[in-house]
Amino acid sequence: MIGITLKCGVVKEYEAGVTPLEIAASLGAGLRKAACAAKVDGALCDLREPLERDCSLEIMTFDDPEGKKAFWHTASHILAQAVKRLYPQVKLTIGPAIDNGFYYDFDTPEPFGPQELEALEKEMAKIVGEKLELTRFTLPEAEALKLMEERQEPYKLELIHEHASKGQLLSFYRQGEFVELCAGPHVPDTGCVKAFKLTQCTGAYWRADARNKMLQRVYGIAFPKASQLTEYLAAVEEAKKRDHRRLGRELDLFDIYPEGPGFPFFLPNGMIVRNALEDFWREEHRRRGYLEIRTPMILNEELWHRSGHWDHYKDNMYFTKIDEADYAIKPMNCPGGMLVYKRKPHSYKDLPVRMAELGLVHRHELSGTLHGLMRVRCFTQDDAHIFMTPEQIESEIVGVIDMIDYFYGVFGFKYHVELSTRPENSMGTDEQWKIAIDALRSALEHKGMDFKINEGDGAFYGPKIDFHLEDCIGRTWQCGTIQLDFQMPERFDLSYVAADGEKRRPVMIHRVVFGSIERFIAILTEHYAGAFPAWLAPEQVRVIPISERHGDYARSVLAILLEKGMRAGLDDRNEKIGYRIREAQVQKIPYMLVVGDKEVEAKSVSVRSRSEGDTGAMEADAFAEKLLGEIRSKAK
Repeated sequence: MIGITLKCGVVKEYEAGVTPLEIAASLGAGLRKAACAAKVDGALCDLREPLERDCSLEIMTFDDPEGKKAFWHTASHILAQAVKRLYPQVKLTIGPAIDNGFYYDFDTPEPFGPQELEALEKEMAKIVGEKLELTRFTLPEAEALKLMEERQEPYKLELIHEHASKGQLLSFYRQGEFVELCAGPHVPDTGCVKAFKLTQCTGAYWRADARNKMLQRVYGIAFPKASQLTEYLAAVEEAKKRDHRRLGRELDLFDIYPEGPGFPFFLPNGMIVRNALEDFWREEHRRRGYLEIRTPMILNEELWHRSGHWDHYKDNMYFTKIDEADYAIKPMNCPGGMLVYKRKPHSYKDLPVRMAELGLVHRHELSGTLHGLMRVRCFTQDDAHIFMTPEQIESEIVGVIDMIDYFYGVFGFKYHVELSTRPENSMGTDEQWKIAIDALRSALEHKGMDFKINEGDGAFYGPKIDFHLEDCIGRTWQCGTIQLDFQMPERFDLSYVAADGEKRRPVMIHRVVFGSIERFIAILTEHYAGAFPAWLAPEQVRVIPISERHGDYARSVLAILLEKGMRAGLDDRNEKIGYRIREAQVQKIPYMLVVGDKEVEAKSVSVRSRSEGDTGAMEADAFAEKLLGEIRSKAK
């Protein structure tokens, strides 16, 4: 007998050789049905893996990230099997689970179109109906090569040659006639994949290298229940309506032209939104003791060697020559901030020094990764660098957490937090990293915040806390980050004079709240579907006279609004009143003030809200004060 420690801490005894799937069945039919993968002593494995010794066991379902990926990985195998049934000449490459579904890359003589995808979905449905068991088996390298040679799969042969090591057995999965080189894990059988949809087909180079052959990448999504797929597809349609690229053009916010791929142009309305965000940012930073700086966009190449960015980031940088010397266009603001701190001596009494910068940075992104304002080649980071004594670390981190929480609360975002630890290519000593990770963890615990650990996902110079905010349709976006850094002060020989008169090395925090202004505007545009709250709206109120004879009174109302500092407009065109109201609604203006005979006589305005419709008559001054109150409070 062996002892199995379950997730709840209970230890149960089973015969040696029992599988996680059998244990799941013993715990309940519902868990057996929902099981997708298992974790044994923290390591992910297949549900049919025999357990021969005492261990801890977690059953992963679709609700767990690892279970979801096993489920989606199985769906990619079902897709590949369908392709081989319908198009035997197609060659297989790889088909992983990704953050939102799965894909498979195929080497096919002809591209797949809508008709082919429809046919593949029908064949996939047959495979699901066959409830084919997914069985894992292993082969030595020679037999694995022979198997793939017989099946005429050149990409699999390449992968075997690359990954096989002496004496290593290679893992395969079989489902019916289909065999795939794969480490797994997978769900028990194809019948588990109840609902799926192939979403698109694009081109993709083998190994993401333009020198290699162009493949056909088929994307898909899958769920255990049909209702989940229906909900997902509805959310996708809603996301399309909210696409910031379309809204950016329709609302005159921004655009990107062929003359500058990845370099956005901000248009008049977009500049109003941007300036409102930056004004808010500056106001809050002043209130919290930050000093604003601005550092140059181009700096000598030597600086980037000194900072460590050269070794870790040079492939993403742009370069130029000035007076025969090599310079780089900054991909981040940190080294400039180091120079500003170093310009004069500091005492422990001066610390913490909090320096904030809205700094324009440039990074070389591949053209295929560019996406509206979400992924661009130049953007403004709302950076801050805080220089402090070791004793001030926790209080400063807590202060930044409080600030980020306040900012996100203004926009109505919920968020979750992740703590990322030391990566492989890091700088610094084990002791420094331990102190830094412990300090971030302590600050999160001090705030009573739940957080997830991301092992090995920190920056090369220090661990970090990432804030993943959730928009109104449930999507998450990584925006704010807090990074603790012992390395850059060392590299730039920064110091302060301690209370004992000795020179000490400061510790520093890198942090952003928005992440990048451009990306945050994209997120806000989709979150609000372009209907920005009044304090952010490019045009906050529009005055609409019913006819020409009401024009003078409408202009007097407009003058009151403008005098009070509101962004107001007048639509006195010779068009029907209904047409002009609808147009204001399409332009997502928060308020419309309609004036006709009754309003002129009563010296009032008829207020129409974007969200509530007609709300009745008010005096113009009273309406102005109401709107000013919304703007000051940044009402959502």
